[in-house]
Amino acid sequence: MSRGPGSAGLPGAPGSRRPAPRSLSCLSDLDCGPGCSRPHRVRFADALGLELTQVKVFNAGDDPSVPLHVLSRLAINSDLCCSSQDLEFNLQCLVPDFLPPVEAPDFGERLGRQLVCLERVTCSDLGISGTVRVRNVAFEKHVAVRYTFSDWRSTHEAVARWRGPAGTEGTEDVFAFGFPVPPFLLELGSRVHFALRYRVAGTEYWDNNDGRDYSLTCRSHALHMPRGECEESWIHFI
Repeated sequence: MSRGPGSAGLPGAPGSRRPAPRSLSCLSDLDCGPGCSRPHRVRFADALGLELTQVKVFNAGDDPSVPLHVLSRLAINSDLCCSSQDLEFNLQCLVPDFLPPVEAPDFGERLGRQLVCLERVTCSDLGISGTVRVRNVAFEKHVAVRYTFSDWRSTHEAVARWRGPAGTEGTEDVFAFGFPVPPFLLELGSRVHFALRYRVAGTEYWDNNDGRDYSLTCRSHALHMPRGECEESWIHFI
């Protein structure tokens, strides 16, 4: 169980020597004399002498992996070039089949009975993430999410990480979890099921949505975006 991020890197010690500034190009191989037939090499550098270029080698037949949200933004910008009206389009995404449990009036009662409860879950093309609330029974706690893409014919698990205390006088703790979603689950009707496991003081507790499991279904979601907002947006690669 981890309780907080690791230490950040410290800056260099005072008085450390920095590289001497160089010009935009370093032509160290051009001084081989008149009539030299040796190939010239050019290396571009910034003001500190650091490389300005990076080399990426692709094998033959390799296709670049472009995130889904980038492809969607490219499609939006393409439509904007041919349209003077606001943009409307449908996006396929995973949608929870349940309301956020933390907003239910009986959330506190369920937590007292089960000792572990899902708070909320969010979805994107990068995966599924969420938070879990547990009762602080003992210091050592282990929280995990068990999930399936095949209606429990096969399962996977992801460990949840401690996020911070909750409740009054530290009676509860919050854990965060996340797991990736394969591309085939972004087809209409595809579903993800998951449940939460909490191990503490030698006992195991579960939150499986009262025996129904938590599920998310891929649905078509209509979006409306004003033209002005689209034109001012940026494309980001992760």
